[in-house]
Amino acid sequence: MAQVRLDGVRKVYDNGFVAVKGADFEVADGEFLVLVGPSGCGKSTLLRMIAGLESISEGTLAIGERVVNDVAPKDRDIAMVFQSYALYPHMSVAENLAFGLRLRGQSKEEIARRTAEAAEILGLDTMLERKPGQLSGGQRQRVALGRALVRDPAVFLLDEPLSNLDAKLRTSMRVEIARLHRRLGATMIYVTHDQIEAMTLGQRIVVLKDGEVQQIDTPMNLYDRPANLFVAGFLGSPAMNLFDGEVAADGTLRLQGRPVALDPAQSAALAGHRGRRVVVGIRPEQLHVGGSDTAGAIRVRLDVVEPVGNEVFLYASADGREVIARMPPGAELPTPGAELTLAFEPARLHFFDPDSERRMPAAPSAAAA
Repeated sequence: MAQVRLDGVRKVYDNGFVAVKGADFEVADGEFLVLVGPSGCGKSTLLRMIAGLESISEGTLAIGERVVNDVAPKDRDIAMVFQSYALYPHMSVAENLAFGLRLRGQSKEEIARRTAEAAEILGLDTMLERKPGQLSGGQRQRVALGRALVRDPAVFLLDEPLSNLDAKLRTSMRVEIARLHRRLGATMIYVTHDQIEAMTLGQRIVVLKDGEVQQIDTPMNLYDRPANLFVAGFLGSPAMNLFDGEVAADGTLRLQGRPVALDPAQSAALAGHRGRRVVVGIRPEQLHVGGSDTAGAIRVRLDVVEPVGNEVFLYASADGREVIARMPPGAELPTPGAELTLAFEPARLHFFDPDSERRMPAAPSAAAA
């Protein structure tokens, strides 16, 4: 295995479009790093540059101790799993697994050993004689993973490998990929637009928007301390609720014209914004039906009640913004159309500057959140 280091990596196409605006980060040896962001954010382009399938316009890419900017893909000691399974339909599972090794001139004994080992790890050992057309979508994806696994590469690159699977298969394959990483201790870089995949798989996550890195951190730190409004709204399912607040002349926070009881540290941190607007973030699980206005509360109009078994989502509106609250199962459900008070703990509020969209220091610590 090996570490991967990117220093100022940029991708500029011939028409002047900048797909990646400068990536600086390091993937540790054995780490599972996820690149996440909406379509068009540059995550797949970044992965393809690491693979050598896209040229690097500026910056330096190193795998291990070797700079690989001008090294051919086949010589980078990487293996890539694509969104499409790309299996040979006329070949058996065993032949698909072994194909790359044969091209590299491995001996029959070595091919047989590596194929059997990968098949055992991925639970394919009873399917080696089947053709891809006889496999389910999850089984085909395991074959695609196995084809990379037999290579025993320094780095695994996975480009949205689960996007063609249904919801249940995606969940089971996420678990299989996580188990595979723990078993191999391999360096893996995984691209997805699905923030749930990112949060459940990644040891660290790189959040991208418009070709620019927004934040790099562990899943829970990203959730508890988003660096800006984009990260706050992108990570979390449902996303963080955002409200317009105002810091009054006396330093108190007001939401919907009502005062919110902040602690001294929050009040001190907001003191520089007196007389100015702030964006206030509240996670759906921090909103509760009822409660007193003396601590913190907002008034909403309930639009939709969505029970999903283990939890209930309330979709409401307030001041022209959608508000989502998460309730535990078994609670008495309000009726759509009702006017509700949703209470929250002020200590768990997040604050963002409306101009820079950056996080403000009055936001809660990870322990409080």
